[in-house]
Amino acid sequence: MLSNTHKKQNNTLRNPGNVPGRLEEYLQERHPASTVRYYTRDIALYLQEHPKASEYGYTAITGYIGGLRKRYSNARTVTRILQAIKKYYQYLHYSGQRKDNPAKAIRLRDNKAKPIQLQDLFTIAELQMLLQPKKERYPFLAIRNKTMMSLLVYQGLKIGELIQVEIRHISLSAASIFVPGTEKTNKRTLALKAEQVMLLHDYISVARPKLITANTGNSTRLLLSKLGQPIGIAEVQYLIGTYRHLYPGRHLTAQSIRMSVIRNLLDAGNDIRIVQVFAGHKRPDATEQYKQSHVDTLKTEIQKYHPLG
Repeated sequence: MLSNTHKKQNNTLRNPGNVPGRLEEYLQERHPASTVRYYTRDIALYLQEHPKASEYGYTAITGYIGGLRKRYSNARTVTRILQAIKKYYQYLHYSGQRKDNPAKAIRLRDNKAKPIQLQDLFTIAELQMLLQPKKERYPFLAIRNKTMMSLLVYQGLKIGELIQVEIRHISLSAASIFVPGTEKTNKRTLALKAEQVMLLHDYISVARPKLITANTGNSTRLLLSKLGQPIGIAEVQYLIGTYRHLYPGRHLTAQSIRMSVIRNLLDAGNDIRIVQVFAGHKRPDATEQYKQSHVDTLKTEIQKYHPLG
């Protein structure tokens, strides 16, 4: 039988009544539906237990997280709830309800960074395969898809960054793109490749207008879906998935593409500080993990016993 606490949690998952509608919309624009459901549940429980949470500071929030550690033995559960709470305060800051984000710097010390999966890294030549034209019923969709993939391959954007790019962030005359920051990355301005300038020109002037519908409204987002809505995470993931047949046995995701871009920049001899700025890493150690002296040795061993081609 379910405990009263679990019953309450399950009911909240189905109907997170005390989560503001605009907050839910904010989450839906940035995360898959399954993630939004769990985030809204965790935020609803948080607000139910702490009605004045919108006024909390760093100390009060860390106190709540400390209580979660005693309540849940599974560290992954605590991590997930912390991420939901971070999203709540990120929204308050985004919407102007707070001038700060008191949860931004909170991290669980016992969380271990995920190791780089060497077998999933791609060479520059392999990444270029993602830019090959794909057959689409409508040519303007092919232009949009290539535009999207080029920003992943050349600028190494995270999905959360990609879907937030607006038309105003593109400067064709300066051949640059402004990348909005996220909770984990800094905002930055990156150079566009020459071929991207022409591609973006064609997308913005020819393809994007054909994607605009009555549902588009006044959206300023660069990338639109077939229905004219700002493109979401699931649609980016689906597009990437259509290329997986090119890399049998490999793990192709937006993350593995980004990791490969960063690793290739370091392999080319670029200064690690420059690569840190390019990637938007907030801490140097996030970039350092890509430049371990034993990485190439390990990769050679992996290819020796598990050849990829």
